[in-house]
Amino acid sequence: MPTVVPLPANARGSLHNAEEFLDWLEPKMRADLIGGKKFMHSPVNIRHAEIVNLVDTLLRLYVDEFQLGSVQRENWCVRLSARDVFMPDICYFTPQQRGLFQETHAPFAPTLVIEALSPSSGKRDAREKFAAYEKHGVLEYWLLDPDDRQHRFYARDGEVLTEFGEGAKRIESRAVRGFRVERAWLDAPTKFSLNECFRQIVRKR
Repeated sequence: MPTVVPLPANARGSLHNAEEFLDWLEPKMRADLIGGKKFMHSPVNIRHAEIVNLVDTLLRLYVDEFQLGSVQRENWCVRLSARDVFMPDICYFTPQQRGLFQETHAPFAPTLVIEALSPSSGKRDAREKFAAYEKHGVLEYWLLDPDDRQHRFYARDGEVLTEFGEGAKRIESRAVRGFRVERAWLDAPTKFSLNECFRQIVRKR
C-alpha cells in the first residue's frame, strides 16, 4: 500500500495517497487528488452547468442507444496512480472497462474524458490533469470553455494527446465511433433541442 510522504517542516500539509483519498471522500463531495494534493471543486456557473448537461445527455443517449459502454458524471472517481484520483465532469468507458469497475471508482483511465473549464480549476484541467490523462492512456480529451467558447479537442497520437478539430464546425469523436457534436451546440447549449441534436447525431452515424 502506498505510503504518505511527509513534506519538509516548513511546507504546508502532506502528500496523500489514493486509498486514503478514496476513504476520505463522502457522497456528494467533489474533489481531485493531483500529485498527492487535495483540491476541492467549487460550485459552477450556469454556463458551465448547461454545457456539461448538454454533452452528458447526448453522449449518454448515444452510448445507451448503441450499447457502447458506460458514461459517468462528476460524482465518479478514476484512480490513475497512487497520487492521482480525479472526478471528471464527464467520462466514457467501453463495455470491457465497465466490467472492471470497483465499487466506488474505476482503477484505470477512461477512454474519453470531457472537462468544462472554470476559473477555479481550468489551469489544472489544462496542465496537471492533462499530463496525467495523457500519461495513463486516455484516448481522447475534450476541454470545453463555457465562458470564452475556446473549446479544444485532443486525441491520442502514440504517447501524446494532439489537438484536432481546430476551427471545425462539427467535432467527430475519435474514441466513440459515430458520436459527434456541432460547435454551435457547445457555444449556445440552451438554444438547441436535445431531441433534435440527438436525431442529427444518429442520422449521420
